Amino acid sequence: MSKRKPKNIVQKFSTQVVEIVSVSSETQTELLDIMERLGVVRAESYNKLGSVRHWGMDWRQAYPEVRSFRTPQSLGLPSKLMEWTVSDVAKAILAQQAATVANLRALIYQRSPGIEHESTRKECYEKLKSPAFLEDSFLHRIVRKEFQRGHTKTSNQIVYQPNGYSCTRVSRYKYKLEISGLTKGKRIALTVKSNRKITGQIRVIHNRDLERFEIHFLVNFGELSIDPKAVKTEIGIDKGYTEAFYDSRGQVHGEGLGELLTQKSNRITKKNRNRGKLFALFNKVRPHDSAKAARILENNLTRKTENKRERQDTSAIASLIGRASKSLFKGGSLKVFAEDLTQPIKNKRQSKAMSRKLNSWVKGYLRDSLEKWASWSNSTISEVAASYTSQVDKGDGSPFRET
Repeated sequence: MSKRKPKNIVQKFSTQVVEIVSVSSETQTELLDIMERLGVVRAESYNKLGSVRHWGMDWRQAYPEVRSFRTPQSLGLPSKLMEWTVSDVAKAILAQQAATVANLRALIYQRSPGIEHESTRKECYEKLKSPAFLEDSFLHRIVRKEFQRGHTKTSNQIVYQPNGYSCTRVSRYKYKLEISGLTKGKRIALTVKSNRKITGQIRVIHNRDLERFEIHFLVNFGELSIDPKAVKTEIGIDKGYTEAFYDSRGQVHGEGLGELLTQKSNRITKKNRNRGKLFALFNKVRPHDSAKAARILENNLTRKTENKRERQDTSAIASLIGRASKSLFKGGSLKVFAEDLTQPIKNKRQSKAMSRKLNSWVKGYLRDSLEKWASWSNSTISEVAASYTSQVDKGDGSPFRET
């Protein structure tokens, strides 16, 4: 019998993305074919299992349910590949249901507040574990309002469990990955660039933006011991452009972010202006010199080099933001008050150059990085209006005030 992890231990999990660096054209065709067929399975599974009639289902029973109307033979798929995809869809739907229940706790407490109604609230939570809530008009109404039935058009990924692939090391940073394909007994060989061996459940994803195949898998970076009685230090942070974060202690985290963002924005602008001139030349010569137009299109207007530079710039920015978040939380558990930058600033007009640079501002990276390191350090993040996180106080000009 396996031992349960103590409640005061947090696992540091993070998804790692590695690139498939060697794949033949035949292998690409087969992978895309499998993804397209599994896209049908994924879409039909969402349509079937996404209803509230399947609320609180056991994900292990999802595959028999889907197989009752869609068999793997009808799509020419191995049974295991289809089963892993259906199970993945079922888990995603259950996660959405759990998020819905969490969002409804405030409404349930508002209807039945206080200690005297604790049993009523527990009864509501128990009903929300199964379709039994459909018989309760209040629960049925708030679930219908909060829960949005999911649909998907995803057709660019394959889910594999550990028994569906094998991974062997070739060199220091290269691994040979053999995954199950459409032919029984014959596996697809791939070469992957990674700094660690691939284990656990994986996803083979075709990244259409970067025009490459990737492997996504979960990595455990260790454990964190938590003291439930420890008092978290309160700190306010301002998300900046020139630097990633400026905290209420006057410390800068992620200095140089603005320089990277400006260099990337200016390079893309200059590149696109030159490409616009080439497109104009291409359209000009195409009617009377198709050979020259073809050469311009092939040698000057492709995206291969630009995509490589885009990946390099994005990696550098993501790395800097990660280091900034790590330095912010290195002191232990914190209670962080951060600005909420999801809402645009009204009645604020900038120059075109400034608007272009701010549009490339990686607000999503900042938010995700903070949440990742907060979970790893047993910290909490509360977002507040940006107007309350000024770096300079209007009254006496003192530095960034505590939120």
